[in-house]
Amino acid sequence: MSTTQKVAVITGGNRGLGFETARQLAKKGYQIILTSRDAAKGQAAAEKLKAEELDVISHPLDVTNHESIDQLAEFIRQQFGKVDVLVNNAGIYIDDKVSNNSIFDAKIDTLQQTIETNVYGALQVTQALVHLMKNNNYGRIVNVSSGMGQLHDMGGGYPAYRLSKTALNALTRIFASELKGTNILVNSVCPGWVKTDMGGANAARTPEQGVDTIVWLATAADGSATGGFFRDRQPIDW
Repeated sequence: MSTTQKVAVITGGNRGLGFETARQLAKKGYQIILTSRDAAKGQAAAEKLKAEELDVISHPLDVTNHESIDQLAEFIRQQFGKVDVLVNNAGIYIDDKVSNNSIFDAKIDTLQQTIETNVYGALQVTQALVHLMKNNNYGRIVNVSSGMGQLHDMGGGYPAYRLSKTALNALTRIFASELKGTNILVNSVCPGWVKTDMGGANAARTPEQGVDTIVWLATAADGSATGGFFRDRQPIDW
């Protein structure tokens, strides 16, 4: 890669929104580090994008494992010396594996597992990589959230997923506040209901439509919005 080429890290990049985000950013000339909990699946996804003549490499990453996160950070430090973009996309949705989605029947184990991946995962990966942005005085952090995490429009059901996305949005606000005065912008995105393994075949949006705002924020100009929540490139209520 050239010294001017930007480096983007995508968590949960082997399929769905993560995979399409990797593709679209690579098409814009970014060096992509596509991470996946399953190393073989990550490698296969990277090879698919390389076949499209895109700059993509894979690296294993379990966002719930501190050692795995540290290994990724060290790899990036040695190979590239910087991170320009971090898309915190890795997430799980396991509410529908239980028979009743009511908060009154929610199992603490389901809540803990979901929050560990969807919230603590994003937190720990950001903690590990943000210094590589600070050193370069440039960074774009995009947290892939959901309208199901909006307090403004909070409904019932799917409690683990809802709570995790509300907490992820809080992380976005805290990150953005503590990074004020730097050239590191942090925002949340609701991609909408997208045809992915998680979204299902009946979803209204294609992956390309789903990642449009993610890519838009990942490539935002200096001085653009930070600490916001966006859908279809428009700010939405928390």
